[in-house]
Amino acid sequence: MDIDTRLLRYFAAVVEEGNLTRAAERLYVSQPALTKQIRRLEAQLGVGLFVRSRAGMTPTETGEALAAHAAAVLTAWEHALRVTRAATTRAARTLRVGFVASAANEHTQLIIADFARRRPGWRVQMRQAEWTDPTAGLATGEADVALLRLPVPEKSDLNLEVLLTEPRWIALPAGHHLAAKDHIRFQDVYDEPFVATPAESGAWRDYWLATDEREGHPVRIGAVAHHPDEWLNAIAHGQCVSLTPEATARFYQRPDVVYRPVTGVSPSQIGVAWPRTQPVDDTADAFVLSCRAVCNGGRLADRWSSDETHPPQ
Repeated sequence: MDIDTRLLRYFAAVVEEGNLTRAAERLYVSQPALTKQIRRLEAQLGVGLFVRSRAGMTPTETGEALAAHAAAVLTAWEHALRVTRAATTRAARTLRVGFVASAANEHTQLIIADFARRRPGWRVQMRQAEWTDPTAGLATGEADVALLRLPVPEKSDLNLEVLLTEPRWIALPAGHHLAAKDHIRFQDVYDEPFVATPAESGAWRDYWLATDEREGHPVRIGAVAHHPDEWLNAIAHGQCVSLTPEATARFYQRPDVVYRPVTGVSPSQIGVAWPRTQPVDDTADAFVLSCRAVCNGGRLADRWSSDETHPPQ
């Protein structure tokens, strides 16, 4: 019997989280879609894998037996995919760099140029991801390294170095009653409808809604956007406002949207990330070195890692 490895990955996530909602957020899928896939796996196997209750999802005896081997199967398969893809990119002398929105702002082209000096004959292929995937292709193996807007999922098996920090601003329709102000307090837009990224983006969505910085005020969702064009249109049409990095005011200018500094929210950070389980290859390491050299003169501004793995030196 052939089983889709995606179904096995979904199953493993539900076992680890013990909860469909948390597993769906981790996998960047909706809860109904995840439920459907778990039932599909159960139908293919002809057995029940979970006992469902208000407390969560508990594996059955059969589910526990499958879980005992699922992680090893997935690890081996993911390693095989990464090795294969790495070999392909080495043969093509191409580094796949995932990114969301403005990547590393004005530093992006300088990073690419620095990398070209470190790896003559190589080229960088920039791959833009939709906001459903804050890892910009790293989670699926479609990117070798990525320039990401933080936060990244806690269990994403990525190493991350913070490169840049910039204020978050607020984007408003040009006709908004606060648009004439030079600065806006975040408290003044608590009750405004906000543009949200898709639910699959999990903690990333919560961060850009500043759910932890609202002093208990609930979020009003006026629209959901998968990419910058949808986001801009939702604001321009007067539906919503949105937090955004300061750089957005430079990269996405249009007459029906205004950007203003906002007080009362934490700043935004950009990082370079790469898979913790990445096959040995110094090409991605060279890109990280280029990011450091361009963004902070070779000095590491901050660092986070999902384990004790050291970044490339």
